[in-house]
Order: sequence, then C-alpha cells, then structure tokens
Amino acid sequence: MSARTKLEDLPAPFTRAVEEVKRAVARPELEIGEMPPPQRIAPFAHAMTADVVVSGAEVGTGRFILLHDPAGHEAWDGTFRCVTFARADIELEMATDPLITQVGWSWLTDALTDAGAEYANPAGSITVVRSEGFGAMAEDEGDAQIEVRASWTPQGGLTEHTEAWMELLGKLAGLPPLAPGVVPLTRRRVGR
Repeated sequence: MSARTKLEDLPAPFTRAVEEVKRAVARPELEIGEMPPPQRIAPFAHAMTADVVVSGAEVGTGRFILLHDPAGHEAWDGTFRCVTFARADIELEMATDPLITQVGWSWLTDALTDAGAEYANPAGSITVVRSEGFGAMAEDEGDAQIEVRASWTPQGGLTEHTEAWMELLGKLAGLPPLAPGVVPLTRRRVGR
C-alpha cells in the first residue's frame, strides 16, 4: 500500500489478505517488522521483514511481499502473488554440495506444504555464495550463504503462506523444527 493510498481506497480482498498475513504466528527466534512495499510491481502491496536471531546473533534474514492486482495478472494466474527473499549463513561444506540448490528449493516447497498453503505457478532461484580469504586475509575464516528468491500464486488463506515463509527462514538458518502442535510462547515484532 503506498503512503498516498487512503485506507478507505483499498479493495476489501486486499485488506482481508493483509489482516491474514498479520495473523501469522512467528517462532520466538524471528524478529518481525514491516517495511515500505515496492511501488511499481502491483497496484497494492504489503511487505514484511524478519531477522532470525539466535543467542543475540543474526543468522538469517528475509522479506515477504504480498502483491495484489484486482484486474488479475496473466503470469500470476490470479490477483495475488507472494514474493520472498530469504538469506542465511550455512556451513562451508554445505556450500560445496552439488545438491544444495535443490535442497534449498525443497525447503521452500516443503514449508508451503507443511503449512497447508496451497499455491500455483511457483518460480524462483537459489543462490549459494562462498567466500574465502587470501593474502593478508588468508587467516580469516571463510563463510557461505544461501539465498532464496521465489514467488508463487497463493490459493486460500494468506496466514499459511506467511507462516510457510517464516518456516523457510528457520530451515535456512538451521533452526530445529518445532514439534507438531507446539505454539511459540511469544511473537516478537519490531519496527523498521
């Protein structure tokens, strides 16, 4: 939603969808916030951020954007589109595994399935970056990250899609899965 859009000018389906997104329950390791949405991709948009924080250290980060075009969009095959970016540090050994990109994509699709989020037209890319120091930096430890950039057309409620994104962040950051039926005790929200 742009800053110049008045609340009463928002279409009811978009308003309901944003309410559903905001009902998602985050793991306690996630610090959730809102950010300005992109202005030119769709007439209406809502954007969230999350940082995965473990023992005071940020180990992952991501964005979730809900796009809405009341006229529909041919490439989406619908009027809504979920877009995500997620990044986390991974072990150097994982970065050299030739299957890590396929595993990264399965973390997204598994998170959607596990959350009961029905979807269509998924698209995206998985990037693995590995850094190693040389010369004066040879003593520095190397590091690696995995990045997921993806979008899909949600079908059904948006709460499940938002919770799937949060679960993806946890998987990327190496958090253990929550036991089935366990609900986090707190939901942390921070402003951006």
